[in-house]
Amino acid sequence: MIDPHLLHVPRLGRYPGQFRLIGTPVITVMLGSLASAILPLIAQSPVMPLFGLLLLLSWRLLRPELWRAWIALPLGLFDDLVSGQPIGSAMFLWTVALIGIDAIDHRMVWRSYKQDWLIASVAIIFCISGGVFFARITGGGEIRLLLVAPQMVWSVLLFPFMIRQCARIDRWRVMA
Repeated sequence: MIDPHLLHVPRLGRYPGQFRLIGTPVITVMLGSLASAILPLIAQSPVMPLFGLLLLLSWRLLRPELWRAWIALPLGLFDDLVSGQPIGSAMFLWTVALIGIDAIDHRMVWRSYKQDWLIASVAIIFCISGGVFFARITGGGEIRLLLVAPQMVWSVLLFPFMIRQCARIDRWRVMA
């Protein structure tokens, strides 16, 4: 009988291609940003989790060596273009969040699952609050944080599921 753990071992001399290694995380974040715009959900207040941000944070916390902080600029621009937020808001907020995670990474020797969830929660709340700020200063009207509280809660609660999905995708990504 075949050991099920051996099914995920790459064959000798076979390695995944560069596009699969580098492109998979980028494509998943872009698809996450598109999900909020494509899904046919009509609501009077923002309740959809920020899938692009959740995937960005999941990949960064799961694989710290994968990306530098600058990757948030093009991915944030893409998110701004598809979400309708003011151009530059996600670029700035996502970059600051990744720089903050880098600063935490340099200080901590190891992290637990709960610490990753706490780090992601702070980053999610920061990015959503910053999005409200940018919407206000660019003429978005009187938007209150209470209005986006459900979106913050859903995003924080969905993070463990998203990091688990990224781990599954990552297993496929590194196997030939």
